[in-house]
This record gives sequence, structure tokens and C-alpha cells, in this order.
Amino acid sequence: MRKLYAVEDVSLERDVFGIHFRNPIGMAAGFDRNGEIFSQLGAMGFGFVEIGTVTPEPQNGNPKPRMFRLDDDHAIMNRIGLSSKGLEYAVSKLRHNSGDVVIGCNIGKNSATEPCDAPHDYLRVFRNLYQYVDYFSVNVSYNTSFKQYVPRTRESIISILEPLFDFRRGQNQYRPILLKISPDLTDEDIDMMTDIMVDTPLDGIVATNGSARHTGLVTDPQTLKRYGSGAVSGQPLTKRSIEVVRRVYQRSNGTYPIIGVGGIMTPEDAKAMLDAGATLVQVYTGFVYNGPSFVGNICKHLLS
Repeated sequence: MRKLYAVEDVSLERDVFGIHFRNPIGMAAGFDRNGEIFSQLGAMGFGFVEIGTVTPEPQNGNPKPRMFRLDDDHAIMNRIGLSSKGLEYAVSKLRHNSGDVVIGCNIGKNSATEPCDAPHDYLRVFRNLYQYVDYFSVNVSYNTSFKQYVPRTRESIISILEPLFDFRRGQNQYRPILLKISPDLTDEDIDMMTDIMVDTPLDGIVATNGSARHTGLVTDPQTLKRYGSGAVSGQPLTKRSIEVVRRVYQRSNGTYPIIGVGGIMTPEDAKAMLDAGATLVQVYTGFVYNGPSFVGNICKHLLS
């Protein structure tokens, strides 16, 4: 697969938050939820793979069917929820990591865990996976579980982050911590998230997750009604995700790494995201629609 799909060039390499990336194109969280295929994705040319969301205990997510293609919108709608085989399963897979690809881990809490106990869930995953991955992203954005937990205040988010910072201070190795945010936040909320990054030991932001909003879709309304609720990813997110990245970049004076994700459906979209201030980009729906040559095509475009 590496011979077929990977594009390698020294000018594609990046050094971000102390990690060397062979190119700036990553697979977003949600595709390799349990750390089962990161080596294969690396062989397809990805510069990094973000596994997860990993939760402490296994959980099934929402009932099926729960994922739908919206071909007319070049989008996917999903209400998978935080489906996870759990922490112990992820460790069993990550133990076999050969180190060929940078691995990030998106972490979250179990749906059954009460909000007041959320920091404990995040810390449990963080602590036990610390030696196995290269960086962490903390999922505080919209998910698609029925029992939705979205910390919205500065205090609630910092209560999740502070135990992670405390644990990291006692380790010999440094693991970057990033905050993953939603495209559905108001501009004021985005500013708050950016200020949290600036005011704490956070290393960056991942922007953005899927959107719970279905406005502006061209898919037949009856089809959408039949599918029901879910988070939309793909082309409908392109404009907003780039806006969010640009806002974070400008508010932080371009001094923090940003992983731009959401609506990258063409090589031109990836370039636009980088031009808006992203240091690295991630794809998911674009990979589904364009196939395994997509990463290489983006790399070729960046080299042109």
C-alpha cells in the first residue's frame, strides 16, 4: 500500500509540538475508533492517525442503523455515539505499534458516567494510554450519543484538563494535549476555548468535530426525516470549519498549533485549511468519498 499510495517528500515534513510528522495529513478520530488499523492507514500515506474516541469501559453506542451517506451533499450523517471497545482493548492493540506512524488518541467519558465524575474518566484513559500514543485530544465537542455530555463552561472544561496536566508533570515523557471543539459553538464560545488554550498548559486545538445542524442540506427533507438525528460531516462543514480555524489562529496570534478538520473533500480544501492557520489537517468523510488515493493527491497538490 505504501508503494501504491504514499507520497513522500522532505518538504511535506512538519515538526509540531515536539513531534515529527512525515506529512501534515492525518486521519481524524472516529475512523479507527479502537486502534485496530493505524498501521494500515499509515501505509496508505497518512502522516498521523488519531484513534478513538476511547472511553474507559466498553460501550456499544446507539442502536443501528446509525450512519448514512448523504450523496447529494457529499456528506455523512452519523449517530454512532461514543462506540468504544474500551481502554483495555485499545492498550492491547497499541502494544503492537511499530512506530511507523504518529498516533494521537481522542479521549472521552462513558455515557453512563455522571458529569461530576467526568474528569475521572478522562484521566483514567489518559493515564493508561500515556506510554502508547504520541498526543491526546480531549473530546469536549458534540457527540451523537443519546445521553449527550457537552461541557460548556470554562470551569467545567478546566476541571477535566487540570488532572491531565497534573499527571503529565510527573512523567519523564511529554505528551501534547489538545482540545477538540465543535463547529456549532458561537464565536464567543470559540474565543473562550481559545483563551483556555492560551491560559493553560494546553498545546493546541483540534477544530472541528461534526455538526448537529442540518440547515442548508440539499438532501430530500423526507430522507432526512427518515434518517432522524445525527452529526453531519463532509462538504457542508467546509466553510464553517475553515472559519473556526481562522478565528482560533487570529485570537491566539498564530502562536499555537491547530489541527484543522471538517469538510476537507478536495486537495484545494486542505490547502485552504492550512492557509487559514491550521498547522496540520485531518480527513475522514473526504477519504470515504475519494478513496485511498486521497491522501497522496493532497500531498501532490501541496507540492505543486
